[in-house]
Amino acid sequence: MNAFVVILTAVISFVVTSVLGIWFIPFLHKVKYGQPINEIGPTWHKNKQGTPTMGGVLFIIGILIATTAGYITYMFQNIESSAVELNNTRLMAGLIMALAFGFMGFIDDYIKVVRKRNLGLTAMQKIIMQVVISAAYLATLYMRGDTSTALVIPFIGQLDLGILYYPVMLLFIIFMVNAVNLTDGIDGLCGSVTFVVAACFMILTGMLHYFELNILATAVAGAMIGYLIWNFHPAKVFMGDTGSMFLGGLVVALGFGVGLPAFLIPIGLVYICEAGSVVLQVTSFKLTGKRIFKMSPIHHHFEMSGWSEVKIVSVFSLTAAVGCVLAVWAVRMLLS
Repeated sequence: MNAFVVILTAVISFVVTSVLGIWFIPFLHKVKYGQPINEIGPTWHKNKQGTPTMGGVLFIIGILIATTAGYITYMFQNIESSAVELNNTRLMAGLIMALAFGFMGFIDDYIKVVRKRNLGLTAMQKIIMQVVISAAYLATLYMRGDTSTALVIPFIGQLDLGILYYPVMLLFIIFMVNAVNLTDGIDGLCGSVTFVVAACFMILTGMLHYFELNILATAVAGAMIGYLIWNFHPAKVFMGDTGSMFLGGLVVALGFGVGLPAFLIPIGLVYICEAGSVVLQVTSFKLTGKRIFKMSPIHHHFEMSGWSEVKIVSVFSLTAAVGCVLAVWAVRMLLS
């Protein structure tokens, strides 16, 4: 793909996201959309009381504008084909799914922050909405010709799940989206890890010639840098469920878009560890009355062990990079 398209997309995404913060963060302060301390993690985060939330709006707008600009520029240089049509479907369906998850997160944020109901949406409401969104995404891909039920598993080979593919993938989508959501617990963590993941997908989409999705991955990477200007420690804004659920949808869309959903396991290693730590903690406590970690998700365990937020973000981002390197290596093996 033309380097100009990549650069244009990255620059627009970064500039829009970062510049919007100059206006939007004071607006959130003005309308008192501050995050209650008991909703953002440990009580020792008391100095974060009132920090504006719903900051995910910054990069949602940045990603949408940049992806649109990059896509239009790319299509002027591209010849239509059936492959391009399917790739367009993967791009558009992925964006719509991410927006739907982001809207669900916005409702949850609004109820908690504006309506002052600490629990937000009920667990059942969340499950129903997530099932509907995930099922609609899978159905769209199927109806547009993406009918393969075979999983390519890194370093192992293919596994055809047959009819089981769809319920398994539906549960996997829901798990991954919530895993990304759980990663947003300290300043800069989710944004930094997602930047690494997006950079990985920039490489993979280039290697596999999914240029439409390369535009999306580039927009996400640029937006994360722009957002971290405002979210890196000490954070001036939090993305809220609005942002983290949206990012979860995008990560899933990129993995499914390149036809390698199982590769989300190494690429999303940090997300999976975060969600896995919660599952292990809850299971252990219910079965034995004992906790495995000092606190979950696992980034809070390291906080309670004396790690600074910057150290946690650095180590977790490097861990994400290791998983991404493994994924790129596995794809190279597939192509060789």
